[in-house]
Amino acid sequence: MLKCRAVWRKLAPLARSSSTVCRHNVRRAGLNNGRTPTCVPAAQMSTGPAGGGNENLKYTLMVGAALIGGMVYAIRTVKQDQHRYEERIAEIQSRAERQAAKEPAKPIEPEPPAEETTEAEAIPEPEPEAAPSPEEPSPPAVEAEVELPPPDAEVVASEAEVVAAAASETTEPPPADEPVVEVPPEEATTQPAAPVVEQEPPATSEPSPAEIIESPPAPVVESVSEPVTLTEPPAAAAPETPAAETPEPQPDVLAESAADTVPASLKVPSHAPYLLIGGGTASFAAARSIRARDPGARVLIVTDEPDFPYMRPPLSKELWFSDDPSVTETLRFKQWNGKERSIYFQPPSFYIKAEELESAENGGVAVLTGKKVVHMDVRGNKVKLDDETEISYDKCLIATGGVPRNLQVIERSGEEVMKKTTLFRKIEDFKSLEKVSRNVKSITIIGGGFLGSELACALGRRSTESDLEVIQMFPERGNMGKVLPEYLSNWTTEKVKTEGVKIISEALVKSVTCKDDQLEIQLKDGRLVKTDHIVAAVGLEPNVDLAKSAGLEVDSDFGGYRVNAELQARSNIWVAGDAACFYDIRLGRRRVEHHDHAVVSGRLAGENMTGASKPYWHQSMFWSDLGPDVGYEAIGIVDSSLPTVGVFAKASAKDTPKAATEQSGTGIRSESETEDTATSPVASTTPPPVVAHKDEYGKGVIFYLRDKVVVGIILWNVFNRMPIARKIIKDGEEHADLNEVAKLFNIHED
Repeated sequence: MLKCRAVWRKLAPLARSSSTVCRHNVRRAGLNNGRTPTCVPAAQMSTGPAGGGNENLKYTLMVGAALIGGMVYAIRTVKQDQHRYEERIAEIQSRAERQAAKEPAKPIEPEPPAEETTEAEAIPEPEPEAAPSPEEPSPPAVEAEVELPPPDAEVVASEAEVVAAAASETTEPPPADEPVVEVPPEEATTQPAAPVVEQEPPATSEPSPAEIIESPPAPVVESVSEPVTLTEPPAAAAPETPAAETPEPQPDVLAESAADTVPASLKVPSHAPYLLIGGGTASFAAARSIRARDPGARVLIVTDEPDFPYMRPPLSKELWFSDDPSVTETLRFKQWNGKERSIYFQPPSFYIKAEELESAENGGVAVLTGKKVVHMDVRGNKVKLDDETEISYDKCLIATGGVPRNLQVIERSGEEVMKKTTLFRKIEDFKSLEKVSRNVKSITIIGGGFLGSELACALGRRSTESDLEVIQMFPERGNMGKVLPEYLSNWTTEKVKTEGVKIISEALVKSVTCKDDQLEIQLKDGRLVKTDHIVAAVGLEPNVDLAKSAGLEVDSDFGGYRVNAELQARSNIWVAGDAACFYDIRLGRRRVEHHDHAVVSGRLAGENMTGASKPYWHQSMFWSDLGPDVGYEAIGIVDSSLPTVGVFAKASAKDTPKAATEQSGTGIRSESETEDTATSPVASTTPPPVVAHKDEYGKGVIFYLRDKVVVGIILWNVFNRMPIARKIIKDGEEHADLNEVAKLFNIHED
């Protein structure tokens, strides 16, 4: 069609010019005859005068020749296109035949190379044997050519047949081969077994002679139904039977080496429907939630730690108060209520092996320990481990937690100082510090936050049993000065001192040096502190190493991965725990580094990974215990820079962490608190008693205000009231008298 259009474009100007000449001739003829020009065209076109007839005839001939030439050219072009189309269709149809001719060679590829070489070496031998009979050599060659087309034959072609087929792929089986078919079946009863043995030896390779005798009957039956295809093996198979016996040991060796390599590749599954990066509390809570909603789910947890998922709070609390000398090995502890439990969420029998994850019928949770994800391909839905192994996934959770911060002055002090410094975070850190505390005379804790204060009280208790000196220094005026109001911070500082801890407040570290196997801490105000070991508890840095490769956004103010209300960072990627920077509908964007948040956010992320699409509305709480006698629970924004209102009452024997855990039955208070829902509490009618000593803060409630609205609450030695505090923050109302609000917690009841 394109060529016809091009021809027409060439002929159209000629036709138009011819018509123009015709009109001019007609016009001149009309003027000569004295007729009206308007009537001339009709008269002269039908019966033109003697002067203009020749020109009209020329015009007619030119137009006719142009039309005829165009028609001829168009017809020839269409015929040529049709011919090329038929050739193309024939070529496409012949592809299947050529592929069918090559198919018998494909099953030979997986065969051990040793057999192929031995068979190839055996090819020259049958030719001399067949040489004495001049009538037989040609038919076998044709038969070998004939066998190649049938892909459905059960007898696998030998290497000799493949070589013969390569020499003549297009040869068609002539009808003259029919008499030859009667001769090979006799040989096929004993000889085709050699090719069969080559394919079946992996199951039983030793009894090859028996198989050679037993296997032929089935092929012979099929060869009768398809005589054209099963007549070629005898020529090359006859001499292969003795040669096939010698290479038998070689395939066995190859099979053993392959078997040895298979388990290594199965240790890390290539695909995990649910991939959880990180082995902490959030990751385990997500795995449990996924399995609850999808009982057949296959979940893979990848952690760079050598341990199964465990809870971190006991590392700085209950484990230090255990009387068991082997606590560092068993990692079992007694809670404040006296019950014993392990630090691990579940025993190893709870998990399945990683190599069995893909084949597990009912699914399960597998843990890859000691593996770190170093790269994330979001578009390809796969991750790369530190050993270059790749794992694809359908849904992925990032719960990498954080890395403990260190002081820059310590990092710049050299290896000797770093060897004597502990960044407390993992089980190994607990074991290391516990061992150090029994072998040194002095330990200095830098940091006055939750972790630093808990470790100071725990080591202070141990100092009463030994000559260990425990020092805690921080830049604030009092213990936990960034969280508690000043009056309560000072009270807490005195409480920590009674635990046997030496407090150094308003301490800014200038330098740290190592002299005579002892550390010297030089403060900016000139004070010098000598110690044997340092514990740096100065905060946590969220682990966002995968942000760059995954293209995830990191919050510039709070750190961590920015997620939406459903804890989703990108399509098929969720973030939970310490690494998640989420938006709180009441308190704005936040990032929380506490156990309860890890539990709840991990659980919600797991539900959303299975299609729940739930927003994160939970107000997470956190708690801290300064031993079994003093503890507090907090929720919301607790910042000492905010205005606070505290309501206190005299404490009783039941107002301690120990009594609280005895009542709830668990030492991990978030496990009980987060399951409760706030009811409409009834305020206590008991009038508030007068506190005898104004500096005694036995129990009470501290409200943190922002624009006259409660945004944070601390329950000081008041336990099992967190749902009420959560409801107060959720309501977001302005309260005229917070003393009345404090009555909701029944702090004035004995």
